[in-house]
Amino acid sequence: MLLYTAMAQVSWLSVTPEPERELPAALAAMRLGGVPTEAAIEHERAQIERIVLHGGQSDWLAHLSDAVRLIEATEHDTDPAVVRARELAIEVIANHHNLLLGLPGSAAERTAGERKRLGGSA
Repeated sequence: MLLYTAMAQVSWLSVTPEPERELPAALAAMRLGGVPTEAAIEHERAQIERIVLHGGQSDWLAHLSDAVRLIEATEHDTDPAVVRARELAIEVIANHHNLLLGLPGSAAERTAGERKRLGGSA
């Protein structure tokens, strides 16, 4: 049981590479309502890096929950950069949350509602 618990505590790191790579620019575009500046992208990247290096799974899932709320808040935005950013963020986060289904721990259960809202499996 101890090994299972230890694996659950770090297994979330195995599904962070795509979101780390793809989300900074997408989140920055949605926050700015258009093409993001390099400074805005770097701010998002630094925030994600801080969570991955110094936070835990709860911090990571909270960050992604904030991203899902941002996706929902920009649902009717027609700026092409925002539309593309939303589509990418939905794809990346839905995939991330689906990958959680194969990991130990309760993360998949905790993200079931978001998976459903993003159009994935509950």
